[in-house]
Amino acid sequence: MSDSASPAGAGGIVFFRTADRETVVAWYREVVGAETWLEQPGCTILEFRGFRFGFCDAEETEDDGILTFVYDSEADVDAMHDRVGDAADEAPHENETYDIYQFFATDPDGRTAEFQTFR
Repeated sequence: MSDSASPAGAGGIVFFRTADRETVVAWYREVVGAETWLEQPGCTILEFRGFRFGFCDAEETEDDGILTFVYDSEADVDAMHDRVGDAADEAPHENETYDIYQFFATDPDGRTAEFQTFR
């Protein structure tokens, strides 16, 4: 590792391949509240409170990984549980290991989305 400081950056983006970009992007916009940050040919980049993630057209869907959305309070997590409805895999609960309040859901692509707040 060099002694010089790292170059200034502008953040990052996580990309996922999807066979149904329109449906998965609509879910993150309408249910989660993400906004379109940039529309590109075959890719949509969304943003939620500075967290950028994109979905790009592909023949097969990439559903590995977890997209975690962090909220300010347990009440916010509970409200998101109501919003995701049947997509929720469980009720919100305390996770003592990580000192968070959380629940997991499944997006239209079958990918795991986590909604949490730190305690």
